[in-house]
Amino acid sequence: MEITDQYLSLKGKVALVTGAGSGIGLAVCQLYAKYGAQLAMVDVSDSCQEKADQLCATGAQAKFFRCDVRREEEVQAVVADVLNTFGHIDVLVNNAGINVRKTVLDTTVEEWDRCIDIGLKGTFLFSKHTVPAMIRQGGGVIVNTASGAALKGVPDAAPYNAVKGGVAALTRSMAVDFGKYNIRVNCVCPGDILTPMLIDEGLQTGQITTADPQTPEEKEAMARFVASCGDYRPLRRIGTAEQIAYTFLFLATDMSIYATGGSFVVDGGRCS
Repeated sequence: MEITDQYLSLKGKVALVTGAGSGIGLAVCQLYAKYGAQLAMVDVSDSCQEKADQLCATGAQAKFFRCDVRREEEVQAVVADVLNTFGHIDVLVNNAGINVRKTVLDTTVEEWDRCIDIGLKGTFLFSKHTVPAMIRQGGGVIVNTASGAALKGVPDAAPYNAVKGGVAALTRSMAVDFGKYNIRVNCVCPGDILTPMLIDEGLQTGQITTADPQTPEEKEAMARFVASCGDYRPLRRIGTAEQIAYTFLFLATDMSIYATGGSFVVDGGRCS
């Protein structure tokens, strides 16, 4: 017997996802599409167009919107374009971000500003310009991508720790401010996930020398790096973007209808 559950559905919903071209953002888009959402896929890279086309080829409704999340005029224009295209925005996923693996002594002002502007300012700007539409339509859901770093510091990652701590705090603030408008705001705190960002971390820290290993030595270094990201966690492994996406699904649907202001940790137990 087929089971239909109104609490596990995004049918008729429009989801705007930033950082949608790869990693967790792309996995969230793919899963949301599976459960019926129409997708506004926002990314600074034009390669996201191909991802949107691939989703459309499966029968999903998805459109790419190019945007630098640091620039208010671009964010404002994209939100207006999404509303004009789809008519409403029911779910906002603030996912765009980068990682700078340096201490405050080594971080340049330019690196600090870029990390903060993409990960925290971008979350602020898309929320600022999307919430009014959610208020007008009687409610909505915001899911922010934080990190286990919001709860427990990562060594040599001062800008990233600051961003993710800020995202978690901003999540709580918006939940308090907008709950009266039937807007729920939560964040997901993933641990290390096998994504382009994690590979970039390996390059920054010198644990690997290439993102595309070819030689036996390069492949062995990559395997060691990936294993090292998970072997100190209680579950002894890292996660995948697809696995993390299900937490985003939970928070976007009515399965989490009474949850707001929460930081949902999915990190293999590191923050336990």
